[in-house]
Amino acid sequence: MKVSPLAPAEMPAMPPVDGVRLAVAAGGLRYKDRPDVLLALFDPGTTVGGVLTRSRCPSAPVEWCRDRLAAGTARALVVNAGNANAFTGLRGRSAVDITAKAAAKAAGCEPDAVFLASTGVIGEPLDPAPFESLLAEMATRAAPDGYADAAAAIMTTDTFAKVATRTVGIGETHVTINGIAKGSGMIAPDMATMLSFLFTDAPIAAPVLEKLVRRLSKITYNAITVDSDTSTSDTVLLFATGKAEARGVAPITDMSDPRLPPFKRKLRRVMKDLALQIVRDGEGASKLVKIAVSGAETSRGAEKIARAIANSPLVKTAIAGEDPNWGRVVMAVGKAGQAADRDRLSIWFGPHEVARGGERHPDYDEETVAAYMKNDEIDLSVDLGIGAGKARIWTCDLTHDYISINADYRS
Repeated sequence: MKVSPLAPAEMPAMPPVDGVRLAVAAGGLRYKDRPDVLLALFDPGTTVGGVLTRSRCPSAPVEWCRDRLAAGTARALVVNAGNANAFTGLRGRSAVDITAKAAAKAAGCEPDAVFLASTGVIGEPLDPAPFESLLAEMATRAAPDGYADAAAAIMTTDTFAKVATRTVGIGETHVTINGIAKGSGMIAPDMATMLSFLFTDAPIAAPVLEKLVRRLSKITYNAITVDSDTSTSDTVLLFATGKAEARGVAPITDMSDPRLPPFKRKLRRVMKDLALQIVRDGEGASKLVKIAVSGAETSRGAEKIARAIANSPLVKTAIAGEDPNWGRVVMAVGKAGQAADRDRLSIWFGPHEVARGGERHPDYDEETVAAYMKNDEIDLSVDLGIGAGKARIWTCDLTHDYISINADYRS
């Protein structure tokens, strides 16, 4: 599969995170001759927080993680690509149990300290046998580097591995935040994204991690859409090894801690970076699109209008065809079910105002705006003119390749 034309020009160098070791292996779960299993091992004392899909048909690994997040401790993470272990009944739950026990044995911990995630085809039973044979060997060679390999191992229809990193000072000490993600299609996250895993050596209590991820997901992972479809497997987990405590960083146990805001800002940047990489890798995408809605009655209303525009096949195909068809934007605003006044509506494509006051802008020039639509990145802005509500959503266009990729997905 060719790499998305929107892929980042280069991958950042990923530093190690003290207390995290990684290994990948080829389990042959669906793909041949490529790694499709990731094992992450965490030193004792690692805390975890996360958010999971609100799909009413969650995968077996999502249910496993949901039951264990409250304890807030982690020693291992196992992720596989190619099989989502979703809609697999008792066999799926059995596979999760067997995998967790094998990982626990490899990590030297209890199964309840193991977190699991799976992505791929829905409805196919997952054979846990490869995990039983692979995980012990993977544990022996797990190393602090290898984030690019880890991100590549969890890909399905992705065309490039997604990683991001930041450092931040807490007092006199710097800590690291690393993240990996996968996602390309079935992207309209609801509390999380397809799969994303974040790692830091900061000493942060699990309840604080959970609140950070939940709040920041709303403006990062939950602010993207590729095709309006929410996965059964959406999972975001943030692991904090606490190793920076040995370098003089006292544990952060409360959201009011004055040292937390800088960490939160850098974590948000990592999460937003990964979220936008997912949109850049949208199945068949040729353009990254930012939808900005302002002047709505409420922020919630603005978000719904932005999503109506971002998820509209008509809007997305017009953008793919480089057609400045602002009439389709009007259509999407009107169907969103939110307060709107036709005669106060204004629309921009990039810097070009194409509609104002309920009609075409008097200075609108088709040729000029059509030239703007040839850019790889498109800004589409809407002002309702009735209130102070605003929202931003990132999406991509809809091309013929999206149909080809998904029509052949199980073939």
